[in-house]
Amino acid sequence: MESNLAELCGAVMSDLSFSHKTYGEIFYTFVLGIERRSGYMDEINIMVSERLIFEHSPRINDFVEIKGQVRTYNEFAEGRNKLNVVVFAKEIYPSENFGYNENYIYLEGFLCKPPLKRTSPLGRDICDLMLAVNRMYNKSDYIPCIAWGRNAGYAEQLDVGTKLAIEGRIQSRDYRKKLEDGTSELRKAYEVSVVKLEEI
Repeated sequence: MESNLAELCGAVMSDLSFSHKTYGEIFYTFVLGIERRSGYMDEINIMVSERLIFEHSPRINDFVEIKGQVRTYNEFAEGRNKLNVVVFAKEIYPSENFGYNENYIYLEGFLCKPPLKRTSPLGRDICDLMLAVNRMYNKSDYIPCIAWGRNAGYAEQLDVGTKLAIEGRIQSRDYRKKLEDGTSELRKAYEVSVVKLEEI
C-alpha cells in the first residue's frame, strides 16, 4: 500500500490554469467538484502535468477519475505564508460513470504538531492534526487532517512523532478570518476529514 493515495471522481469546475514549469514539463491546476451525500460540494485543487492531458484536456462539466497523492507547498502571498493543499494527479481519465462521486484518501505519516482539540459550533468534538508524509527525494508533505467524535478524543492523546495510518476524504470549507484592522475576509481551507485512524 502506498503511504499517500488519493482516488477521486467528480466534475471539472474550472478551466486549466498554468501552475509552473519544471525540467521542461508544464503543470496546470484546475478545480474538481466532488459532491458529498449531504449535497455539499467539495472544491478540490488538482495539479496535473501537460503530459497526462495532451490527448484529452479536461473541460468544465466533464466527469473525470483521478488517482494521485495529496501534496502541500508553501506560498508567500499578500505578506503571509499560505499552505496550499492540492491533489497531484498521476492518472486522469474520463469517468464512465457520469454523476458518480468518489473521494478516498489513505495516508501514512508522522504526527508533527501537538493535536489541538476543540468543539464545533454544533457541539461536536474536533481534533486538528498535522501529518508529515514522506515522499521521494527526501521531501515531505505536511497535510492538515481533522478528526471527529471518538476519533477526536483518541487523537488528542497522541504524542508528536507517532506514526499513523489515516483513511478519509479531502474536503474544502469556507471560514471567516479576522484581520488585524478588525475586518474579516472569507477564505477556503482544505484538509483530510478522518474516517479511520490507527497507530502503526
